[in-house]
Amino acid sequence: MSPEWVAILALVALFVVGTLLPINMGALAFVAAWLVGMYSLGLDEKEIIAGISGDLVLTLVGVTYLFAIAKNNGTVDLIVRKAVQAVGGRVALMPWVMFFVTAVLTAIGAASPAACAIIGPIALGFAGRYRINPLLMGMLVVHGAQAGGFSPISIYGTITNSVMADNDIAGGEIAVFLTSLLVNLLIAIVLFVVLGGRDLMSRRIDTDDLSSDGGGGASPASGPGAARAAGASGTTVTETQTETGTGVAVDQVATLVAFLVVAVLSLVFDRNIGFTAITAAVVLTALFPAKQKNAVSQVAWATVLLVAGVSTFATVLETAGAPEYVGNWAAGLGAAVLGALILCYVGGVVSAFASSTALLPIIIPIAIPLIQDGGVGAVGIVAALAVASTIVDVSPFSTNGALMVANRPDSISEEGFYKQILTYSAIVVAFGPLLVWLAVVVPGWV
Repeated sequence: MSPEWVAILALVALFVVGTLLPINMGALAFVAAWLVGMYSLGLDEKEIIAGISGDLVLTLVGVTYLFAIAKNNGTVDLIVRKAVQAVGGRVALMPWVMFFVTAVLTAIGAASPAACAIIGPIALGFAGRYRINPLLMGMLVVHGAQAGGFSPISIYGTITNSVMADNDIAGGEIAVFLTSLLVNLLIAIVLFVVLGGRDLMSRRIDTDDLSSDGGGGASPASGPGAARAAGASGTTVTETQTETGTGVAVDQVATLVAFLVVAVLSLVFDRNIGFTAITAAVVLTALFPAKQKNAVSQVAWATVLLVAGVSTFATVLETAGAPEYVGNWAAGLGAAVLGALILCYVGGVVSAFASSTALLPIIIPIAIPLIQDGGVGAVGIVAALAVASTIVDVSPFSTNGALMVANRPDSISEEGFYKQILTYSAIVVAFGPLLVWLAVVVPGWV
């Protein structure tokens, strides 16, 4: 069997086993990289391990370390509370507050499942309390996470931008981010209209009710996932804190400034995001050590393992020539733009059952032959693949969708809510990649 097919079959086995068994896909990817590299390609172990992207690993550690600090010192709770209070009693704005707060969290470095775990219980608690369609509220949280998920300092954005840089695709960071933001925002608008958002326009609540419970259900979050949600939303701060004149703790102000500094240094001065984020985290820990004892343990180590393993296997795939093989096959269908559509569906279907984080470093290099063929724009196809592979995270088989099911309000049964999310995710998987392809790849606007 040719090395290309060995690598492709190993990739299929990787996703099947990773979906069916509770094994970190990064660990599986290391095993696959070792076996394929050693026994099919004749690589030695040093050549295989050289495929790990140290820059990407450092970035993931840095941004999730900084975000863990923000959770520990209450900065995340502050962002949520202030945003909810800004609603001013307008029930119709609550789903949008949850959408944009979740987008901000993923944009500043939170893993998409982590952001959904923090905001999901709060949002669905609101839905139960104020009679908002729980499907509307839950799906706006997930789409919000994806909307901010490709910012240049986010996890998805870092992965995608790293893959583009490795394949000499320049100038696409902001375009990919804006594409994801706009697509998910448009989907959210459609959901708002279809799922009863207009009926919420005339409804108001007492703003004192919002203040009394810390943001509308964060403390007494309803639903069977409430207990777990409390742990997911970070460490509760109980010690007395020095506050500014606005009632915001000094360490929270420092954390917000740290996020701003990291963004400016990385985006304006082109400094490495990983180094800047981990430096900011170390400085905050040194200044306010009492609440940061467990911050390092809250780094997304499972995601680090996932990305390290997948990036290693992706290098083995490239060495075997699998991306060129699949890309040339897709391009040989008669039009590169048709090949791009097929890859969008591959990304969408696989990601609905497996990890989007694991898929991105693999699906984008597969499209390189299509780009080289000249039939589609490089940034356009990357943006389409990135969005098509992540909008399907509403699936109840993905972490984000499952979190929404677990934190459903008491007003709906688990089976009923599961079926609602399953039906919606089937629609997204069936039509999402096509619509993204039509909007981004066909016109060639990116």
